[in-house]
Amino acid sequence: MEPLRVEHAREAFPLFNDEHLHAWTGGMPASLDELTARYRRQAVGRSPDGTQGWLNWILRRDSDGLLVGTVQATLHRSPLYGPLHGPLYERLFGRLLGPLSEPFSGPYGPLRRPRLEAELAWMVGTDHQGLGYAREGALAMARWLATPGVVRLTAHIRPGHRASEGVARSLGLAATDAVSDGETVWASAAP
Repeated sequence: MEPLRVEHAREAFPLFNDEHLHAWTGGMPASLDELTARYRRQAVGRSPDGTQGWLNWILRRDSDGLLVGTVQATLHRSPLYGPLHGPLYERLFGRLLGPLSEPFSGPYGPLRRPRLEAELAWMVGTDHQGLGYAREGALAMARWLATPGVVRLTAHIRPGHRASEGVARSLGLAATDAVSDGETVWASAAP
């Protein structure tokens, strides 16, 4: 995995310029200019209003470095826990999501708790599906997200998309009763 850069658009365009990919995700393939503009927005790392953090990675095949897909996480404040906190949060996401507050005491003095949720997504090129790239990338992303204090993971999956359902299960997510834009919301258990 490597962080998404605008320059990846030219390399990614042939992979994602595939109508079959969009059967599950909706929409149509983006033009090269549209994909470049999207990557330019995403590479900033946050929404224009600063309420979301955007983390995007390119997936590459280990054997030859070929781009095979992407994984992404959209970070936002957890409604389960109230405001975000802490020096780690500030270092990683402070400019993205706002001010810190409410310290608490730990065994080594004052601590602050980050409270982030991450909405996950993955896409692997048609020719590379079924080889474990989505699962491997999503698991690596989820492990990394646990470090900065993400307390809940979610994914929106079109009903019947067995491959994505399998990836979600491997992350410890379970289908909920919630539906968003025709997709079932899968979520990790709240700690």
